[in-house]
Amino acid sequence: MKRCFVLIFLFCFSIGMNAQDNVIDEIVWVVGDDAILRSDIEIQRLNMQVEGQRLDGDPYCVIPEQMAIQKLYLNQAKIDSIEVGETQILQTVDQWMNWATNQFGSREKLEEYFNKKYSQIKDERKEMVREQQIIQQMQRELVGEIKLTPSDVRKYYNQIPPDSLPSIPTTVEVQIVTLEPKIPFEETDAIKARLREFTEQITSGKMEFSTLARLYSEDLESDKRGGELGFTNKTNLLPEFANVAFNLNDPKRVSNIVETEYGFHIIQLIEKRGDRINCRHILLRPRVSEKELSEATIRLDSLYADIQSNKITFEDAATFVSYDKDTRNNKGLMVNQNYESSNYSTPKFEMQELPQEIGKVVYNMRVNEISKPFTMLTNKQKEVVAIVKLKARTEAHKANITDDYQALKTLVEKRKREELLQNWIAQKQKSTYIRISDSWRNCDFQFPGWIKE
Repeated sequence: MKRCFVLIFLFCFSIGMNAQDNVIDEIVWVVGDDAILRSDIEIQRLNMQVEGQRLDGDPYCVIPEQMAIQKLYLNQAKIDSIEVGETQILQTVDQWMNWATNQFGSREKLEEYFNKKYSQIKDERKEMVREQQIIQQMQRELVGEIKLTPSDVRKYYNQIPPDSLPSIPTTVEVQIVTLEPKIPFEETDAIKARLREFTEQITSGKMEFSTLARLYSEDLESDKRGGELGFTNKTNLLPEFANVAFNLNDPKRVSNIVETEYGFHIIQLIEKRGDRINCRHILLRPRVSEKELSEATIRLDSLYADIQSNKITFEDAATFVSYDKDTRNNKGLMVNQNYESSNYSTPKFEMQELPQEIGKVVYNMRVNEISKPFTMLTNKQKEVVAIVKLKARTEAHKANITDDYQALKTLVEKRKREELLQNWIAQKQKSTYIRISDSWRNCDFQFPGWIKE
């Protein structure tokens, strides 16, 4: 019955199109019981532009095909009763809305770009995220767990012509020791006094919290939004920050000063929704003077000399002296957090994946060489003094089974997943009603089964 309704609607709509040239919207694809509108494609195109996604081909061919594939997954998910959690959807949407607002500079500019109200953009994004998460869950169900043996990987490797083997870029393994310069009490006292002054101005009504955040906050992500962090739950905030923020109940009040690894904050509640909160904050970071930086460099220079004279090993220095809590339990060995496989962590970094200051130092080092002390900013934007040791370097080369087993295994897993999903799509096309408007059929589709003669 539903399909009949869609067909009748499509027929009536096409008659209306012949009667007028200025069509506001039109159905361009039908997949099963679902229609894809021209406006749906435009919304997706605008979203992809905002996110900087590039398409290989005509967007009016690629986008509707992508949407049609999504319809196949969503239809199957409905049959299989696949559902996703609301909390994760809302969290993802809030993060995207905050990011998009920040990209455009204001909510007004975001609304102008999409020609819609902020609430409408958010509702559309919510539905989009829900569908994305359902599709991902459906794909996981279809593929299942891919189990590969070493012989599977070797077989794949042996089938690849030598000139088609993937290239493995130069990678390095790096150990690090850091020292943080001491922050004088006078500096922290001055920062606290300044934050107390901000609190007094806000409480007395002389200044808005958001105005002070724009002028003075050192959180470069939120300062443009008046310090607003956007809706988030407790697990996404530092414990010290979350404990104070989630205990706020009056939007007119300002929290006491909170110290975290990023610096010192004051917080103002905007709104609570269940287990999520939206608040503003102002962050001020202690400044490291040249004197403290020089003293830390001298201390690390002395440690460097002790390592060179074999009084202490680099590994022991990393374990017992280093301030870097992410590496000191691993003898200073850095772990690549950007590695594409979430199931496998690696100490191997391509040069561009290293923090910039470390990459510059490591570039010309020899294996087992230790650098002289240098200053760098951590991912918490703290200025520290560091020394690094180049533990290993693997030069760029064609993949081989001995040195690159894990990379080849990840590649085989990826291809197996793609192959299973592509076969499923091809089979699903055969059993699904598909109708494409004549003016949208002249495309070089990835899957040829859309057009049925």
